Amino acid sequence: MDDTDLAIIRELTDGRVPFKEVGRRLGLAEATVRNRVRRLREAGVLDISGRVDPDSLPDHSVVMIGVRVRDMNLVRKAEEFSNLRGVVSVCVVTGRFDLMVMVVLQKDFGILEFYTQEVSKLDNIQSVETFVIYKSFNLSVSLPADGKKGENE
Repeated sequence: MDDTDLAIIRELTDGRVPFKEVGRRLGLAEATVRNRVRRLREAGVLDISGRVDPDSLPDHSVVMIGVRVRDMNLVRKAEEFSNLRGVVSVCVVTGRFDLMVMVVLQKDFGILEFYTQEVSKLDNIQSVETFVIYKSFNLSVSLPADGKKGENE
């Protein structure tokens, strides 16, 4: 990624800005912007998606879950968590937990269902601690589609 890629990404903070406008602002051809965005998306570096303030979603809640695992294959375990229904992000962290998992829950898919239907599929989990988010600031998430896994891709 170079300075031009970073400048394009900054311009796309509002994902609705046309590539032609981004090019005009940066002194680039529209085709250059389009090709760079395509390349960044294909590389998994850039995602342009609708995100929502979870406080505004009726019948939804967000929880953070601190996870301690039994083995030290943290990246593999994070990938496993990232594929569970409702998960919108997973981070490998330092401190008393190995992973922090953010989950969007719905009226018909609450914390009990998340643990019994999803987390129960995984092995080598030492412990979990759930943090219910009552109010968030500067948080936006992808809306889980059709009650399926949240997408943060």
